[in-house]
Amino acid sequence: MRSGSVTYSALIKQEAKKLGFLFCGISKAEFLEEEAPRLESWLKKDYHGQMKYMENHFDKRLDPRKLVEGAKSVISLALNYYTDERQESQDAPKISKYAYGSDYHDVIKDKLKQLMEVIRAYIGDVHGRAYVDSAPVLDKAWAQKAGFGWIGKNANLLNKQFGSFFFLAELIVDVELEYDIAPTKDHCGTCTRCIDACPTDAIVGPYVVDGSRCISYLTIELKDEIPSEFKGKMGGWVFGCDVCQDVCPWNRFSVLSREAAFKPSHELLNMTQSDWQDITEEVFAKLFKKSAVKRTKFAGLKRNISFLVS
Repeated sequence: MRSGSVTYSALIKQEAKKLGFLFCGISKAEFLEEEAPRLESWLKKDYHGQMKYMENHFDKRLDPRKLVEGAKSVISLALNYYTDERQESQDAPKISKYAYGSDYHDVIKDKLKQLMEVIRAYIGDVHGRAYVDSAPVLDKAWAQKAGFGWIGKNANLLNKQFGSFFFLAELIVDVELEYDIAPTKDHCGTCTRCIDACPTDAIVGPYVVDGSRCISYLTIELKDEIPSEFKGKMGGWVFGCDVCQDVCPWNRFSVLSREAAFKPSHELLNMTQSDWQDITEEVFAKLFKKSAVKRTKFAGLKRNISFLVS
């Protein structure tokens, strides 16, 4: 089985590269012992805010074998989305770079489906499930185990060669593979740029983010009105936030994404401040039909824009 698992693992990584993934690494499906106390502490401090779904399926978050029956391997993947294009107007409300193009959920799910088909074609009757930021899977923990990099002080996964502008996803399968044993050293050192730059002081300590204070949470996850304490602290963001990544020294090594689906919409990048303020539901539906921005819905986006200008 070992020689077969080595061959299969090499094949999977080769196919992942063909599909455009930046990284592909494989870990044994097992209980995430180190993550358990961290997750429990984070939840007890209510750092998840209104994201009550984070309290659900605690055991499943820590053990992929409870998600996929007979799971033996976690195939971790990363897809680069970095672009050096920017919104034209400096006064316009800002959205995170990851939402400039097509919704990453759709793009990555399609690639995972293709990869799973190849795996089955070569190995046979393989059972498994694909996950793209939509199930109780601790993506960053598995990516770190697979050797992609280390979890930085802003709680993002960092890589020395490529920074942090990439999406994470997994295939959890019931076949034994060759596992990557590549523990990555922490290279944050004494740097505190992300902590110092966070507009809402969401990074409450090195490696700990109070999600309920994060601009991404406030503009996407929060369904109520944005608390008045964040007036003047949103930095112009209306969907997501890139501040802690933009200031990270490792992101000077970011390379441009080759994924055509992530190519920025110039109609979006050219929007002026007044275009955003006057946006109609019809324009919203057309402009963000294939974008992750639709997740906040028209009412949510209008709330976020109003909060900046009121």
